Amino acid sequence: MSSRDEGLKGISSMGYRAYVGGDGPFWDLIGQKQLDYLVQAGLQPGHVLLDFACGSLRAGRLLIDYLDEGNYLGLDKEIGLIILGVAEELGTEKYLRRRPEFVVSDRFEFERFSKQPDYIIAQSLYTHLTLADIERSLKSLRAWISGDVRFFATFFEAENAHANPATSHSHAHFRHSQADLAAVADRTGWVMTYHGDWNHPRNQMMVEFRPAR
Repeated sequence: MSSRDEGLKGISSMGYRAYVGGDGPFWDLIGQKQLDYLVQAGLQPGHVLLDFACGSLRAGRLLIDYLDEGNYLGLDKEIGLIILGVAEELGTEKYLRRRPEFVVSDRFEFERFSKQPDYIIAQSLYTHLTLADIERSLKSLRAWISGDVRFFATFFEAENAHANPATSHSHAHFRHSQADLAAVADRTGWVMTYHGDWNHPRNQMMVEFRPAR
């Protein structure tokens, strides 16, 4: 079974909210927390935002409402999540009126977007990636970004190097140390700032990456 078929089967059996770990009270709570955090960090409606691993629009439905028309970019490897997010959470009328832009890719193909972001958020993506895949994502982002950007990402923190699964997986949990993430950032042309606890219900910590000068 291909990874795409496996994803579609999982979404069908679990439901699009549970598949991204956002069922029950976590759906509204985690979606709203992302919007609030970004607004407090300076996100304004006129900014362009990339929702990296946008899933079924847990935060996307709120961000699309907040941002000006055409200013929301969403990337995910699962087309089924995006389709259900638009159909069930956003609605066709709002999709056509607000004009969000989506790219389906499991290879970090940011260059397929028509514009570059001012802000990026990856909520509960690096919790499912190996350090090598995190490095690939940061390298791809840095090659695409031509100006300044603020990139916020959450992760499960380990005090030291942690024995993670060998392969990235949407439903495996990975823990990384601040030192490892900072080293990866440095190797790929970013500067990382640790923001730490942002009251995430599953205790994910927040870091920020900005392009190195």
